Parts: sequence; C-alpha cells; structure tokens
Amino acid sequence: MKKDFYWGASTSAFQVEGGFGEGGKGVATTDVRHVPEGIADSKVASDHYHHLIEDIDLMTELGINLYRFSFNWTRVMGDGYQVNQEGIAFYNQLIDACLQRGITPFPTLYHFEMPQAFVEDFGGWQSRKCVDHFVHYAEVCFENFGDRVKLWGTINEQLIATAASDLNGNHETDSNQKMKQMYQMSYHMSLAEKKAIARFREIVKDGQIGPVCSMQVVYPETPAPNDILASKNAEDFLQNCFLDMSVFGRYPLSYQNYLREKGWYPETQSEDKAILCKNKPDFIGINYYASTCIRALHPDEDNSKLPPFYRNELFTLGNNDYLTKTKWMEFGIDPEGLYIGMRDIYERYGLPMMVTENGLAYSDILEDGQVHDEYRIDYLNQHILQCERFVAEGYPLLGYSPWSFLDLVSSHQGFHKRYGLIYVDRTDTNSKSCARIPKDSFYWYQDKIHKQS
Repeated sequence: MKKDFYWGASTSAFQVEGGFGEGGKGVATTDVRHVPEGIADSKVASDHYHHLIEDIDLMTELGINLYRFSFNWTRVMGDGYQVNQEGIAFYNQLIDACLQRGITPFPTLYHFEMPQAFVEDFGGWQSRKCVDHFVHYAEVCFENFGDRVKLWGTINEQLIATAASDLNGNHETDSNQKMKQMYQMSYHMSLAEKKAIARFREIVKDGQIGPVCSMQVVYPETPAPNDILASKNAEDFLQNCFLDMSVFGRYPLSYQNYLREKGWYPETQSEDKAILCKNKPDFIGINYYASTCIRALHPDEDNSKLPPFYRNELFTLGNNDYLTKTKWMEFGIDPEGLYIGMRDIYERYGLPMMVTENGLAYSDILEDGQVHDEYRIDYLNQHILQCERFVAEGYPLLGYSPWSFLDLVSSHQGFHKRYGLIYVDRTDTNSKSCARIPKDSFYWYQDKIHKQS
C-alpha cells in the first residue's frame, strides 16, 4: 500500500458512547427503540463517553492513522433544536486527542440515530422540515470542527436508515403507506445530503466529503434469465438508487418506473433538481460484510417476513451454496466480493473509495484474560488481501477501517454478537466496568500496520 494509505478502525456513536442523559445529550430514536428483554441497549453501550482518552491511547498503541466514528446528533444538538456546548466540547476533546497522536479524525454526520423530538413533532424524515434541521446540524459540525477535521462522511447506510422503523420512527401500520413513507424519507435524506455538501464546500473549503454505502454485491442464484434480471433489480433497489442520487442526482430509471407504478414515488419540488445534480461527493465509503444472493420471486410466495427493502415483486433472497456460513454471518463469508463490488462501483461512479466497515461477528469468549479470535484474523486478512489486489490494479482506495475498533452494542443482539479488535468486558445484563482487553486480532492488525509503515 502507498505511504498515505489510511489504516483505521471504525465505531458509531450510539453503539459505543453510552453516557445517556449526560453532558446535555438529548433523547435519540436509538434511546427509545424496542430492545428485546435481556439484551443491552445503547444507554451505556461500550461506555466510550467515560473511556475516551483510554480508547484513543489504545488506538495509538494499535498504530492506526485514522479513526472513523460518528457524531451523535443528540449530543451535538441536544433536543435537535439547540446547540449543546457540552457535546461540542466532548467531540473537540476527541478530535484534538486524535490529532495529537497523529490519528486523522473521520466523522460521519448521520449513523442511524436522530432526535426523537423530530419524530414526535413532525414525523422525522417523512417531512421536508427534517432536511433543514439536518443541514443546520451539519453546519454546526462544520463550523465547530471543520478547522481541524478535513475528511467527512454524510449518511451511513441509507438503505438501513430508511428501512429500520425503530431508527427513524416510521411506524405506519398500513403496509402500502409505510412503503410510500420509506421512499419519501430516503428522498429527503438524499436532498439533505446534497444541501449539506453545498454548505460543506463553503465552510470547509479544503475538506473532502462523501456518502457511506452498504455495498451490495449481488449474485443471481442461478443463470436463469429471470434470476439474472432479479439480481439486476436488486442492485438498483439496494444500492444504485442511493449512490446514483449521491453522485448523479437521479434515480435509476427502473427504480423510478417501479415506484411510479406502485404510487410510491416521492414528492419533490421543482428547485430540488438543480441541488441534487450539483454538489458531487469526493469519495464513497464502503461498508462490506458479505455478498447477497438473489433470485426471482416464486408465484404466490410470501416475502412479508423479510426486511422492507426486499418486499417487492422484483426479487427476493436466494441461497449461495458456495460460501461458508456461520451463526452471525448467515449470508456467507466472501472476501472476493469486496474486490468485485468495489470494482463495479468505481467503473460506475469513477470516485475513490474508503473501506469504512468490514468485519466478522462472533460470540467471543474471554479465557484467562485473553481472546483468541483466529477466525477474525483470517477474515480480516482475506479481505485486506483483496484491498491490496484492488490497489495493485490501479484502482483508487484511500484506506481500510475494520468494524469495529472495540466491541459495540449490536442493534438486536447486544454484546452476544461482537466485532471488535478489543474485548469490552461486560454482558448484556451487567455493564461491569467495561474494561478493555485487546484480542489476538488487535495484535495481528498492529503488526500488519507496522509492516506497512
């Protein structure tokens, strides 16, 4: 890898910070969402709020030169309406501590959590009001941190952010109306992203900014034409609709046609088009865990139990027998998919990329003060080899940040499902002291970075 390559690690605010109700933090959607009984929520999470300097010291020990994290909207803005100076001070401390140690701070503005007050007051992203509030929040971040922070993410995994009701407040009971609202929310997010990029160009003139996508590497289950077409449709609905809008300011035509046919096409305003077509991002963040296998929907097949973004007649989930599956990696482990997907994205959009998330979930066990996670080392190594292959062929990759720097609270599996390079000593029902214990993968990644420097 080149000397200016970023070797990083990633987290997100609501999964790592904790500090609920402290330092002026307001109530977020992630604070009120339903969590199964016996599963940890985000109120303590990994207690990064109280372990900040210790965690950054561990980043220094690890040897990373980039920390990809997110701002918690309700820590920066409290209730969403007023700037919270205590929250600004917390992130200033984080940013300054990183810079003092030679670590580039790389924040994402929106990583799933948003002010619950917006959901209650005007329906959150269902309303255009949310666009203006997001832009104001972005401006606050740019103005307070942009003098030192030059690398920014806009929206993390818009696919998930628009579909997960407990993250965005879309609790409509009528299924048809709920789908219409989902696509409207997605449109408002895209519009907000573009308006935020426009302000970024004015405030952080020497910075770079881009979306962070949940990269979809889609394989057809069989070579049957209807499965091939289903896989193409899945690419448009699971990835291209978001990135086409981020880069080109428009949706794929197949996507437009389907939404219009269903009566789900979002409401727009005439002045939106110019805003959407301008303000192109500088790079694309890549979140990748596994590829997806897609097939055509069978006649009278019930797909109502699938996530909302799979609930249409154009495609459904298939099964890939060529990949090794595990308890938490149910789609299968597919390192080459990282290369395949990034190559496709570059050929379509022509922008540099940054791997912002890539990791293996496992129910790690702490034994005698150690975690021997050779399975995670193998996973990371195989995926890094694909990054090296990608760079060797001349494609522009800015860096690699595994998910996650330390164990985080997973959305529905708490701390039973772990991704971290560092073990956080707590259970779902007992947060204990959240002691940090580097796993074998921490030392492996440390050695990998050292050999590259």
